[in-house]
Amino acid sequence: MRYGYYPGCSLSGLARPYDMSTKAIAEPLGIQLEEVEDWNCCGATEYFAVNKMAAYALVGRNLANAAQQKSFTDLVAPCSACYVNLRKTDHNMGKYPKLAQKVNKALEAGDLSYDPGTLQVRHLIDIIVNDIGYDAIREKVKEPLKGLRIAPYYGCLIVRPELGEPLDDPEYPMSLDLLMEALGAQVVDFPLKAHCCGGHMTQISSDTAYELIRRLLHNAAEYDADAIVTLCPICQLNLDAYQSNINRHFGTDFKIPILFFTQMIGLALGMPPKSLGIGKEFVSAAAMLRKIGTEPELEAAPTGKKQDDKSLPMPGKREG
Repeated sequence: MRYGYYPGCSLSGLARPYDMSTKAIAEPLGIQLEEVEDWNCCGATEYFAVNKMAAYALVGRNLANAAQQKSFTDLVAPCSACYVNLRKTDHNMGKYPKLAQKVNKALEAGDLSYDPGTLQVRHLIDIIVNDIGYDAIREKVKEPLKGLRIAPYYGCLIVRPELGEPLDDPEYPMSLDLLMEALGAQVVDFPLKAHCCGGHMTQISSDTAYELIRRLLHNAAEYDADAIVTLCPICQLNLDAYQSNINRHFGTDFKIPILFFTQMIGLALGMPPKSLGIGKEFVSAAAMLRKIGTEPELEAAPTGKKQDDKSLPMPGKREG
């Protein structure tokens, strides 16, 4: 199974553990990932609201570069924002010929063009649960996540693009739930699993953002979740990096590690936590690992002086 791989800015920066764990589990699951050459930022969630035509051209360039490689037809994006932007651009270019003409006109400067429908844009969770399947994954489990109480968190993006066949139920998705069960974990009820984490609202209105994040953490804590498992780097960053701020703001004491679903697959396949990027999160996953009898081998979790919203990293911002 060969796929084009669009990591996006987050997986090249703050969400490197997502990239590490995705590449770590690819080989044992029989997945070949070919990174898109000379890819650029997808514009995240803001650019389409600032300059729609420029945003389409920006995303169209990635599609054109991917199509030129000709060694795959499915383009995989682990980041939910990247997935939606890539899929939306491909879909709308096909639906609106004038838009396609304008995008390709902009791409001419780089000797590029894109014929909509050339690629099928898919999220990584779609590949895992539909191309590989729960039964095949269950057979590969070496270290079941027995005893772990997991709250699966989808976020608001991937289940609601409304661009053709839906990936999952938009109100109460279950693909991630079933995957965690296949790994041996106990999935807790998590009614807010498809609610918004606030995205970049932490940079606009901390009061609004904090309340959105608090609700999610509180809901998981109500069901004694050992961890929240997500498939979106923005969601992971907000619930992880801002958790200490939430505790200070509301007088709470949440200590819930926020991990990527690929990291959980890697653990169940018997991979060392460090090879999956576990240990780079703000809220330590050590207690969760010990619960399944795994030696943490963790890096020191980020600690130190109080941080305000502006000092914390922007979701998706590259490092270095």
